[in-house]
Amino acid sequence: MKSKFYKILFILLHIGITNNAYARKLDSLLSNQHFELSFGQSILFISNSKQINIKTNSAIVIPTNAMLFFAEFRPQKKCHIPVFFNLATETKQFVVNGQLVNERASPTFGSGVTFRIFQAKIDSTSKIEFEAGPLASVLFNKNNKIRVAPIIAGRFRIMRGKNFVMYAGVSYSIGINALGLLYGTGTVF
Repeated sequence: MKSKFYKILFILLHIGITNNAYARKLDSLLSNQHFELSFGQSILFISNSKQINIKTNSAIVIPTNAMLFFAEFRPQKKCHIPVFFNLATETKQFVVNGQLVNERASPTFGSGVTFRIFQAKIDSTSKIEFEAGPLASVLFNKNNKIRVAPIIAGRFRIMRGKNFVMYAGVSYSIGINALGLLYGTGTVF
């Protein structure tokens, strides 16, 4: 199972690097903005393994916080390849019949393709963009088995000057039924 994981990761990185190198030759307008690296936070709202218990026991889900490590390859002006890693900083928590229940929160990583939907200039050195697209996440469940889940994600990205980036967005994992909020700051290279 680990060899499949490494093959998939290698293929995704190879595609990103190849597209980035090809785009550098074609797109002279983005000569200094091919890569974004950022650190942020994400908050997940629904658990994957407790959904049946939530429905039958009317449990209250407490959001789970996670550190978000985010990199985005920007081979073209409108098409980007994000790569992310979520590392939970706490356990998943539920209130079931007045008792607090804890469960291990899995680290998650993934990638996909996002597209710039619109861009607006704020002033001569600042602009705001909205990016959205399909992603796929890979996580390890309680038995350390790999699980892949499709995600629809979007984020507002505010750029100040040539390098500084702030963003806030939303993601929804279709396979896990998890809603996530994400935000952070970064640098464009």
